[in-house]
Amino acid sequence: MKHLNLGILAHVDAGKTSLTERLLHAAGVIDEVGSVDDGSTRTDSLALERQRGITIKSAVVSFAVGDTAVNLIDTPGHPDFIAEVERVLSVLDGAVLVVSAVEGVQAQTRVLMRTLQRLRIPTLLFVNKTDRRGARYGHTLRGIAEKLTPAAVPMGRVREIGTPAAEFTPYGASGTPFAPPRLAEVLAEHDDALLAAYVEDEASLTPARLRAALAEQSRRGLVHPVFFGSAVTGAGVEALTCGLTELLPHSVGDPQGPAHGTVFKVERAEGGQKTAYVRMFSGTVRVRDRLLHGDAGEGKVTGIDVFEDGTHTPAPSVSAGRIGRLRGLAGVRIGDAVGTGRTAARERHHFAPPTLETVVTASRDADRGALHTALTLLAEQDPLISLRQDELRGELRVSLYGEVQKEVVQATLADEYGLEVAFRESTTICVERLDGPGSAVEIMDREPNPFLATVGLRVEPAPPGSGVRYGLDVELGSMPYAFMRAVEDTVRETLHEGLHGWQIPDCAVTMTHSGYAPRQSHAHAVFDKSMSSTGADFRLLTPLVLMDALRDAGTTVHEPMHHFRLEIPAASFGAVLPVLARLRAVPRAPVTQGDAYVLEGEIPAARVHALEGRLPTLTSGEGVLETAFAHYRPVTGEIPERPRTDHDPLHRKEYLLRVVRRVAGA
Repeated sequence: MKHLNLGILAHVDAGKTSLTERLLHAAGVIDEVGSVDDGSTRTDSLALERQRGITIKSAVVSFAVGDTAVNLIDTPGHPDFIAEVERVLSVLDGAVLVVSAVEGVQAQTRVLMRTLQRLRIPTLLFVNKTDRRGARYGHTLRGIAEKLTPAAVPMGRVREIGTPAAEFTPYGASGTPFAPPRLAEVLAEHDDALLAAYVEDEASLTPARLRAALAEQSRRGLVHPVFFGSAVTGAGVEALTCGLTELLPHSVGDPQGPAHGTVFKVERAEGGQKTAYVRMFSGTVRVRDRLLHGDAGEGKVTGIDVFEDGTHTPAPSVSAGRIGRLRGLAGVRIGDAVGTGRTAARERHHFAPPTLETVVTASRDADRGALHTALTLLAEQDPLISLRQDELRGELRVSLYGEVQKEVVQATLADEYGLEVAFRESTTICVERLDGPGSAVEIMDREPNPFLATVGLRVEPAPPGSGVRYGLDVELGSMPYAFMRAVEDTVRETLHEGLHGWQIPDCAVTMTHSGYAPRQSHAHAVFDKSMSSTGADFRLLTPLVLMDALRDAGTTVHEPMHHFRLEIPAASFGAVLPVLARLRAVPRAPVTQGDAYVLEGEIPAARVHALEGRLPTLTSGEGVLETAFAHYRPVTGEIPERPRTDHDPLHRKEYLLRVVRRVAGA
């Protein structure tokens, strides 16, 4: 049997989960279509999802279409939970992007489509809600062509759109020729033979030839077929179901090859046991196999489930092309590669990082330890949400995408861990970037260096998004590897808090000097660490050297900026414009759209929440705001400082007092 791992993506409230229910019903997996409003959907299984009527965690459900088994992954639509979408992208064979026929192309829709195209994931579009008042056919198609992709190909027409009787009729149905408008023109963009036929012999472009070319180019992600319909009435769903197997590629991979897969979700049972959701790309994993995962993990598979007919069932193995639930890998994390050979995963982020941070406090002092444990487990399941412990102030800080996510974390801590917590007001997460190159060195046995270690470091700016690159200008064998590794690990850890307390995400660091005191022992072979270098010497010295190098280079704090699109009544324009100015937004020239104005521009992420709060009053509830992360921009005016959570190597005397006391008490 063939396999297709399919992602369903959309802007919040476009009808993504409802479409999932309709597909399951059409395939005979469920007898009744679940309702998001009633909390009866198959994929929204969390109590919080049912209460709020939104998808929070990705979910996998399987159904068959002919000889193809489809593993459908329903993902969240709300931008606060973009991390859930992030981890699913790496395991997909194809995707369906849902667009509302009423609201049209929305901000999150554009973010998702750009990412799908960048990753070359073959994608079909399903325009939902054709049965709703205000649904539009031509307007939505134009929006898709202008805002998503010009390579969109409509697959049929809609009759009585905007009414409960709306129906979708595919081109080529009822004996009519398969001839979508502009199909030959769009396909000819990627096929020289078709282009020649289009120019010289259009009669040779038969419906069968065009359909075959459409399927081939759709499977390569070059063109994007567009279906219309309604998840509520079922209109257009049959045509979309046929398109899944005809227009998207099935999984490939050798079941006999070396075992290799990717972990995209981790769940914990009540007893703490982990279940890893793994997409297998090669080979076969069996119960009792020993698997490597991540950089250094290894575990024995104690149980496997596979997805069939709307549920997961125990199985002795899972092979290439399929998704399995693996138990027994205690140290596994989301993003890990798993396999029988060394397959360490590389982190690949496709969306912007969180731009908000908040302090979480337990309502009862006795719960502080339990809160740290619970937040550690939540951060483990969500790699794009980091946990920072401020030991100096006794505070726990978590990074978030938005205020809705804060509410979900609060409810999760209460429901799953029995912890009542409070959050402080969210603050914006900035980053620091180097102004230029800088260097510093401390030599062993020379003041003011109190450690038995020599460390020299050079720092240089790197392009945004390139990450931290670490290199050596010393011989690898100039001192023990453990000391070399201690320096590199400490550099990467220390860069989480730069001169102003913000992370330095992109730079090149080079070790320029190294030296150590060889192991020395007394006459009775007792190791004397007062005369011999240890890993602690390098771990404690490196932050001091790195901070001096950063001072030499200089850093600039950058704040996150969001792109905004604001649709307001023309009568509100005069009231909205000065508010945008006070919030440091930079709008472009307004565009008239009927009796409304459309404003686009940039606004500091820190001001988005304030704009959302003011908008209903300014526009009598008629304003529509869409925002998405755009880039980082140097801060103007007062430089924001972030409270440090390390031992503050910026201040040598206080740092040494803290770390020497800590080492002495160890």
